[in-house]
Amino acid sequence: MTKGFHHTSIDIEIPFHDVDMMEVVWHGHYAKYFEIARCALLEKINYNYPQMRDSGYAWPVIDLRIRYAKPAVFGQVVTVSAEVVEWENRLKINYLIIDKRTGSRLTKGYSIQVAVDMQTKEMCFESPRILFEKLGVV
Repeated sequence: MTKGFHHTSIDIEIPFHDVDMMEVVWHGHYAKYFEIARCALLEKINYNYPQMRDSGYAWPVIDLRIRYAKPAVFGQVVTVSAEVVEWENRLKINYLIIDKRTGSRLTKGYSIQVAVDMQTKEMCFESPRILFEKLGVV
C-alpha cells in the first residue's frame, strides 16, 4: 500500500474476545478492524461520521471485499492501514493488515461508500463538494 496524502495506520492488539477456540481471529472481525482504520482516516481529514451527517450526507458502505492471506491470532499486534484511492463518484478505501513485528501481510481489502442526500434519500452520482474540500483536492 502506498503511503499517500490520504492515508493512515493504526495498531491493534488482537483481543481474546475476537478469537475462536483455536485463538484465530474470527473472519467477521476483519471488517471491524477496517472500520477502526477508516474512522481514524476520516478523523484525520475532519470528515468522520458526525461531520458527514452534519454536512447533509450519509455514506453507506455498498461494497466490502476482504482477502485473507494469513490468520491473525490472540495477542498479536497488527497494523491496519487505510488509504483513500477514489473519491470522484464514490469513496473507495483500500486496507492492508500486516503483522507489526514481521511486516508479513495478513489481510487486504477495500470498502466502497456512496453519498446519499439525507433530505431526498437519493444516492449522489458524484461525490459532494464537501468531500473534495476535506480531501484538499478542490
